Amino acid sequence: MGAAPVVRTPRWHLPSGHGVRAGRPSLAAGRTLAAACAPAEETTVHYWELAYDRHGTLTAPAEAAFLDELAARAVTDLFVFVHGWGTGEHRARGLYRSLFPLIEGMAPGTPGFAGILWPALWFPDPPPEAEARVRAAMEADRPGVADAAVSGAGIARLLVDSFEEDRHADLTRMGELVDQGLAGIGTDRTEVQQARLGEFHRLLATVFGTAPQGAEDSGEQALLLAERPEVAYARIAGILGSAPAGGERGVGDIFGKVWNGAKNALRIASYFEMKGRAGDIGRRGLGPLLERLRRRLPGVRVHLGGHSFGARLVSFALAGIGSAAASPVASLFLVQGAFSHYTFTPRGATPSGSAGALHGVADRVAGPLVATFTRHDWALCRWYPKASFLARDDKAARVDPALRWGALGAHGFQGAAPARRLAVQPAGTAYRLTPRTFHSVDAGAVVADTRQSPFFGAHADIVHAEIAWLAAAAAATG
Repeated sequence: MGAAPVVRTPRWHLPSGHGVRAGRPSLAAGRTLAAACAPAEETTVHYWELAYDRHGTLTAPAEAAFLDELAARAVTDLFVFVHGWGTGEHRARGLYRSLFPLIEGMAPGTPGFAGILWPALWFPDPPPEAEARVRAAMEADRPGVADAAVSGAGIARLLVDSFEEDRHADLTRMGELVDQGLAGIGTDRTEVQQARLGEFHRLLATVFGTAPQGAEDSGEQALLLAERPEVAYARIAGILGSAPAGGERGVGDIFGKVWNGAKNALRIASYFEMKGRAGDIGRRGLGPLLERLRRRLPGVRVHLGGHSFGARLVSFALAGIGSAAASPVASLFLVQGAFSHYTFTPRGATPSGSAGALHGVADRVAGPLVATFTRHDWALCRWYPKASFLARDDKAARVDPALRWGALGAHGFQGAAPARRLAVQPAGTAYRLTPRTFHSVDAGAVVADTRQSPFFGAHADIVHAEIAWLAAAAAATG
């Protein structure tokens, strides 16, 4: 174990609107914050933005320029952090502007910071007029009400920016079909409704075409591949609590369930798509870049961190590094990870019987692997496992479906070894983390403000000194 990090006063800030244009950062040439920020002291803090497209291609800055700048600034410890779902460029920069200064005040060595921008937009909270109803539903474990509060057209509008232009018309059409189906309940003929539903389901499978994921993370696929969508959608509406109140007294009641379930399916499918996209960008884009960084700058220690889907992206970057010897990664820090808690688990210790997708690449991290979890994260504790409940017919998984399909940010690492379970500590308190060990940290005392969102709860309540301290402690270990 290395020396504990030292708490220092953060020495810089990243002002709002620091000269980064929407879509293409003006820091594209790799220039540091020295030219864009106003430090409180006479010191230079180094910051880069790395922008990736959905295929894992680095679009800005040029890789050579980034590595040249990294070398010129004599950075010893590079902190890479990746935003999660529902986060456009403006909000991503807001996160980095808030979190990086906290980490910088505690970081070892000569730190540098890289914020990843990637296309992870996802439709957000329900409209303001529905917030009280959705909050009550989430507290009652009925997350589907959040989808019922939004029109099909509204969902489509919020999704289109997440996809390439050739998919926009299909998404718009899916929104129209949902609204037409709901409007036609009790009046349109059954064959008309069934035709709409068939078209919607075909488009769902076409638009959300992410390749199958690891067995531990593929539960949502049961909905996408359902042979009888009217049954699957009605069932998911019941599971998520979006089905209309009352019994099934006729065809109208049945299609009420079906079309509300179709709206649930849009959220589930977009989640499945973004989860797959995060893995692809990490494996194809960030991982190989880190391996090349190691060859060019063998003395630089990289500390990977991510929130939500971003935690999945940095985790799958490990799969893009060819070997432990080729890896510059000194620590892994996952904040409320929105992917399976079995991803690093060996064969025989998972309900599916197969090893987690990243079991074989944990050795790419020379230091500790750390993940936070909290019961106050409603998105991961209440919605996430239900999105996979159609797959609960898997008889090989004789466990509670909530655990079979549980999220890392809900429970921490499951079945991975060696492992420790800890509680979040105040900044300045020694953790005594251990290299090459999985640490599940209960952050419920800090990541706890469910007022932030009626649907997500405290999922994004991560900018705290205690969280920055944990990242710095992981970086200082090893």
